[in-house]
Amino acid sequence: MSRQWWGARTAAAGVLAGGIAIGGVAPAWADAPVAAAASSTVPGAQAEQTLSPELAAAIEEARRRVTSMAKTHPAAEVRTSAWNALRSSRGDEALLEWLAPGGGFDYAKQRARETRARNKAFCERVVATHTVGFSPEVRAAAARALKGSVAEQAAFVKTGYADAQRRDRAAREATEQQRLEVAAKDRDFVRALGEHDPGEQVRVAAQWALRPGTTDTDVAEFFGYGWATGAALDLEGYRTRVADGETLRHHTLTLLIREATAAEEAVKDSADAAQARAAAERAWKAVSAHADAAQRAWLAEQTAAAAQAENWRAVALLSRESAEELWKAISGTAETNQGAWAGEQAGAVEAAAFWKATFEQAQNGETRARG
Repeated sequence: MSRQWWGARTAAAGVLAGGIAIGGVAPAWADAPVAAAASSTVPGAQAEQTLSPELAAAIEEARRRVTSMAKTHPAAEVRTSAWNALRSSRGDEALLEWLAPGGGFDYAKQRARETRARNKAFCERVVATHTVGFSPEVRAAAARALKGSVAEQAAFVKTGYADAQRRDRAAREATEQQRLEVAAKDRDFVRALGEHDPGEQVRVAAQWALRPGTTDTDVAEFFGYGWATGAALDLEGYRTRVADGETLRHHTLTLLIREATAAEEAVKDSADAAQARAAAERAWKAVSAHADAAQRAWLAEQTAAAAQAENWRAVALLSRESAEELWKAISGTAETNQGAWAGEQAGAVEAAAFWKATFEQAQNGETRARG
């Protein structure tokens, strides 16, 4: 990977250093105060103008990663906090403080674990996965809870959801025409999902639908909302895992690159050039090892996202081709999930490419250090 490539990344990072440069407009709620900030681990604004190409590229990629979290992280608290970091007048310093252990990202995750946040997230997920056609009572109750107080959201989670489910089930069973036929092949399909679906939560939902003692109603409800709910949890889990892993990787990368560039610079004035070169080489080797591990992690994520995208493409095709009423509920979910996972796959490809380029540049640093 050429120095010119990194030079171009440096120029872009220089533009970004003074503020945010992302597509779209931040939502109004992003004006909330910054939650927390760790001790700074990067130079001030003046020093940022002379960042090494490697560090500038790392900061630019970190900004892209935080932008992605601001748009797609499952927790609203993290999305809000990410927007705050991106909008900060302190530029890259605020961004890297947010990524640091104990910084804004960790604080926002802690807030998201609070009961009231989890209750609200549950209500939002129900609205997103329960259609008006199949679960009108549940959907309406969840929507009311979202517009209501914290106590109303807690009540929906505790008893309201189950009560509304019973009303929906009674309504479906009351009218013969509304009963959904469940054929043996549908049960076989759900059983196959329980064994082989790429999503853990979808597998759990499918297995629950076929647990001992269940009826056709349970299978129909899997098609009606259980499948979509499991799929939503799988996507949330993927995005959460990726955000956690990449946040730590980017924080570590900036520290390692600063150490390596400082060690390489120290060679110029060292009384023992051989020892200084050896130290610089070790420092760049640490960057190489870190980047190599990150690239391999992203290649695995790329494979996982590709499997999900292909799976939902196949489900979307099956739902369009089926004349059964049972399959209609999953059609929109399948197409939405196909697009979401295709986006995650593309993001994984980009991330793997960044870490591959970082690995190659670190190897160049090792070569320079050896002299």
